[in-house]
Amino acid sequence: MAAHAAEPQPVIPPMPERTPKALREAIAEHAPQLLPDFDEHWKWAIADRYDLRPVPAFMARWWCEYAIARDPELDAHVRDLHHRAVGTVDFAETQALLDEVAKIRYGARKLEPGE
Repeated sequence: MAAHAAEPQPVIPPMPERTPKALREAIAEHAPQLLPDFDEHWKWAIADRYDLRPVPAFMARWWCEYAIARDPELDAHVRDLHHRAVGTVDFAETQALLDEVAKIRYGARKLEPGE
C-alpha cells in the first residue's frame, strides 16, 4: 500500500482593514458568494438612506460573515451546526448547537486586520 502525501491545507486569507471598502474587496476576492447579499444590504441599510449611523452594525455583521466564509472548513462546520439545529426536536440539543455557532461568531468578531 502506497503512502499518500498529506493534502495541503488551504491558505486562509487574512482579515482586511476594518473599512467597508476593504471588506467588500476581500469578500469579492475570497468569498464572492457573499457579495450580492453584502451589496444589497449596503444599498438598503446605508446608501439608500444616506445615513452612516448603521455602518458599525453593518461592519460587525459582515466582518463575522467574511471571517467564517473565508475558511472553507469553518464555513462547512457552521453550516452543519445550523443544519443539525434545524433537524432536531430536542430543545437542549438545538440550544447547544446554536450556542456553538454563537461562540464561533463571537470569536470571529474579535479578529483583527491581518489575522
